[in-house]
Amino acid sequence: MAAMTTMGLSQIIAGPTHQAGHTLNLVFVADSGMIRVEEQNTLPVSWSDHYLVSFRLSATLNLRRGEGQIKIVRPRRLMDPEGFLRNLGVLPAMEPGDPVDVLVDLYNREVTRAIDTIAPEHPITLRHDKPSPWFSGELAVLKHTRRGLERTWRSSRDVSDRARATAFLRAYTVAIRAAKESYMTTRIASAANRSSELFRVVGELLQPPVVEETFDDPATRCRDFAHHFADKVAQIRLELDSNFTTVPGEVIEASACPILWDSFRLVLPETVVEVLGAVRATTSVLDPCPSWLIKSAREGLVDWFVLIINASLEQGFFPSYLKQAVVRPLLKKVSLDSTVLNNFRAISNLPFLGKVLERVVASQLQGFLDDINYLDQSQSGFRAGHGTETALVALVDDLRRELDGGSVTLLVLLDISAAFDTIDHGILLGRLSGMGLGGTVLSWLRSFLEGRSQMVKLGDACSDPWPLSCGVPQGSILSPMIFNIYMKPLGEVIRSFGVGCHLYADDAQLYYSFPPNSKEASRVLDECLAAVSIWMRRNKLKINPDKTEVLLVDRNPDRGIGWQPVLDGVTLPLKPQVRSLGVLLDSSLTLEAQALAVSGRAFAQLRLVRQLRPYPAKADLAGVVHALVTSRLDYCNALYVGLPLKTARKFQLVQRSAARMLTGAPYRERSTLLFKELHWLPFTFRAQFKVQVLTYKALNGLGPSYLRDRISAYEPTRSLRSSGEALLVIPPASQARLVGTRDRAFSVVAPRLWNTLPKDLRQAPTLAVFRKNLKTWLFQCAFPD
Repeated sequence: MAAMTTMGLSQIIAGPTHQAGHTLNLVFVADSGMIRVEEQNTLPVSWSDHYLVSFRLSATLNLRRGEGQIKIVRPRRLMDPEGFLRNLGVLPAMEPGDPVDVLVDLYNREVTRAIDTIAPEHPITLRHDKPSPWFSGELAVLKHTRRGLERTWRSSRDVSDRARATAFLRAYTVAIRAAKESYMTTRIASAANRSSELFRVVGELLQPPVVEETFDDPATRCRDFAHHFADKVAQIRLELDSNFTTVPGEVIEASACPILWDSFRLVLPETVVEVLGAVRATTSVLDPCPSWLIKSAREGLVDWFVLIINASLEQGFFPSYLKQAVVRPLLKKVSLDSTVLNNFRAISNLPFLGKVLERVVASQLQGFLDDINYLDQSQSGFRAGHGTETALVALVDDLRRELDGGSVTLLVLLDISAAFDTIDHGILLGRLSGMGLGGTVLSWLRSFLEGRSQMVKLGDACSDPWPLSCGVPQGSILSPMIFNIYMKPLGEVIRSFGVGCHLYADDAQLYYSFPPNSKEASRVLDECLAAVSIWMRRNKLKINPDKTEVLLVDRNPDRGIGWQPVLDGVTLPLKPQVRSLGVLLDSSLTLEAQALAVSGRAFAQLRLVRQLRPYPAKADLAGVVHALVTSRLDYCNALYVGLPLKTARKFQLVQRSAARMLTGAPYRERSTLLFKELHWLPFTFRAQFKVQVLTYKALNGLGPSYLRDRISAYEPTRSLRSSGEALLVIPPASQARLVGTRDRAFSVVAPRLWNTLPKDLRQAPTLAVFRKNLKTWLFQCAFPD
């Protein structure tokens, strides 16, 4: 033993290892401290006179070759859905009424066991110099052969050796080009018809992967982020409570309402299969296995999901394990300082099973909201048939009509700080009860809100979870719908002062129109903003006056109005242009700044796409152009109808450049021929197409009511040939005196364009048929034979 000690070894077995009481089995460990022995046990066995010595080794050094960082992964190639289901087996027998938490725990254990069986975790060394993804083994062999031929020629300097090396180099270059083309075509084709996925794929193909920032002490950094995110919400709530100590009863206690919905409908297997197919395969570190594998094997997992979902709905309880969220800090802009914690936003990731359960509840809750018509009609966020474009079309239409009438309009864009994170659960539950929810439905929603926690994760380091006493989980499916319910009274408060508004989730847009010489306008608007501020404080929401923007819409904006609105004691300056839901609006509504910004970004994307041109097929490249370039021209292009030629030309140049890149046409080739070859509608016709689609949706109950109220069907007082033609009333010239109103206001342009359509097109039975026939008709108008 002394000799072993001189070599830096320590014997760790203390006690007999033989039936006779002798210590015959020894274990020596180096004294360096890099390897530790844990969970040591010495047990007698029936089949030997020696004892069984068992122990576990814990190593702090990298036992693998290489100097890179170690990461624990599961090989995706081993994750076979059929093998996964075979190892998972049948659903174990469960007792009726078992708590849903027990079912979720059993599901996690069994899924973990199955995935560990078919694809056990193993460590890999992360390499900083990763080979290109298109560089295959065949190319590696060719590269090795090429280098051998080059070495042979350099040593011999023979002409024939040089010729062989040069010929092989050409072949190797052709093979590389073919490999790149095959790889890029496959990647682009895999994301067909999925714009968001295509954005990501093209970004990976064109730009080098961004190396995640590494920290010297990730654990400390995690704690810092956790404290920052928790303190930010706590500080907002503290400021609100200190500024407004008494909360009126009507805020907490909603008006009495009989219970209209007290129990969920239980789900059927086919419904669960449909939901699993619709939910995005986002995987959290809390999930027992990758979500894509669950979706691929959903036919065999349907019994598990039906049991868990129906147990949760019947018991009125959201499983505790699914209330945890993993937060990843994301820098708001690449140019910001990464050492400042306030420059990061928290991106939450929730367990996949919880999102499936939320999707089921959201479907039933949305049906209930539609039945009772509860949501504010001006709310466009996260509602079917609504969107940023419909909200902006209605807003700009109101601004243009007021401008045509000689009025001045002030547009106020409110900024709410961390709106989703500061929602008060007591107030929200009062609203839910006040709209007629009760029984297990209200109990389930209360359980969904309460008892939540989240933790920050950076690499392999995680912070301690901290509880959430307020707010709704971001990244969930139910949260936007619940937020709309919470914000419903805000629209009523604003409209009570005669002020118009449009809401998109937490983006509130107020606009007040008045004569240029009005003496009451400042008082009315200030009182409205004060009432909004009071409502916000009562409902635990914080307005940020420093980020709130105001735009003066006037025929002559330079003359001013002589006063500025005030919010929470802060005077709001009038700006020459503001960004509303991604669109730049200026004082005269010319949209010139918007056209310049969109065309600039589109040309930048087009330059990136041009790098892909040699590789994918023409059809795949056209899909990339539509996703990255044309989509920018189409965003809110209903606002672009009737644009002056000098403004529209900026968009037309982008479309023309994209067509030239796809067809390889020379610079002076006429764009009309290129668009016809590609079967593209020119820019002006694309804007008309969008207006016509919005009109069809509004007339057939597929769009927001605030657009339907702006158009009315033509009904002659006596029987005429135009009776039954599905025509719309065109506002008289006295209501559209300005060119901007006649050519660009939705309430004026939509009826005029609609009435030019053929009768059978106006009376199309479905939206899909209308869109298809409308594009054909517009294509014939754009390119008459």
